[in-house]
Amino acid sequence: MAPTQVLVLGLDPRTVPGYDPAPVVAKIADGERRFVDRGIAARHELLPYDEDPDVLAARIADVLAAEPYACVVVGGGIRTDEPRLEFFERVVNLVRRHAPQAAIAFNAGADDAADAAARWLPPS
Repeated sequence: MAPTQVLVLGLDPRTVPGYDPAPVVAKIADGERRFVDRGIAARHELLPYDEDPDVLAARIADVLAAEPYACVVVGGGIRTDEPRLEFFERVVNLVRRHAPQAAIAFNAGADDAADAAARWLPPS
């Protein structure tokens, strides 16, 4: 089995209070298919919105230590939620600390993480 090249970190839309997750869940599924279509092995780690940041940080550190990812895509739910800016900073620093070999990429939407990762992966 080929090693996982990309880790996608995002918020689980089903855990965001007062939010209809269906459209984002569908886009995430489309995004997962785009990795398959490109032949890129990817792991998607969806994080609960309301989980304690320290618990999430420990989970992210464990996932980062599991494999030598070539790229980590940090999703918009983590990046764009202004009250959680400090958590976004933690995520970036966790990647730097636990996966220094990995490029860090940012997607524009829930369905284009493969495009973001491909910008940083060597041509296949």
